Amino acid sequence: MRIGYARVSTVDQNPELQIDALKDAGCERIYTEHVGGNARKRPEFDRLFESLRAGDTLVVWRFDRLGRSVSHVVNLVERLRALEVELLSLTEGIDTRSPIGEAVFTIIAAFAQMERQLMSERSRAGIASHRKNGNRWGASSKFHDPENVELARSLLREGTLSKSKIARRIGVHPVTLYRWFPGGEADNFLPTPTFHRRQKQRANR
Repeated sequence: MRIGYARVSTVDQNPELQIDALKDAGCERIYTEHVGGNARKRPEFDRLFESLRAGDTLVVWRFDRLGRSVSHVVNLVERLRALEVELLSLTEGIDTRSPIGEAVFTIIAAFAQMERQLMSERSRAGIASHRKNGNRWGASSKFHDPENVELARSLLREGTLSKSKIARRIGVHPVTLYRWFPGGEADNFLPTPTFHRRQKQRANR
């Protein structure tokens, strides 16, 4: 079965163009969402994902309708593969059922991996520079305070602010944000022993 997914960023935008294209592509069922690309919660997409079965094909009008970043899309496609579900993007003509589509997706996945590696290298370079200038990543870090961690996690999940603005909101350098939240993802928090001690101290108050 071909199942379509249409997404527009606001209620005011009209998804009819996408819906018509999905119908023309033979989609028997279409899920429509009105949320921004950075939204953490996408109820219609979650419903769609639960409905997928082995042999189905997920169809989108354009690749960026599916995810908020290249890495995000790659992760979603890996999840689809685990379910034995194929992906068809109408605008880009990417169809994971064909050798050419599979090759194109492999290239996209390679660029996503390169993006993650570059981000990691920038973070390490920033940390090295910070230390070279006489600063230390010690107990004074804002992220040793669980309240700041929860605030950052909440803002990252909302996706309404850029990573730089979130860092400024917390009072840290963006490099610090990426150090504690690799990839800038809310669920990738890396706590330190000091953070755990702070949590215990707060719990014993």
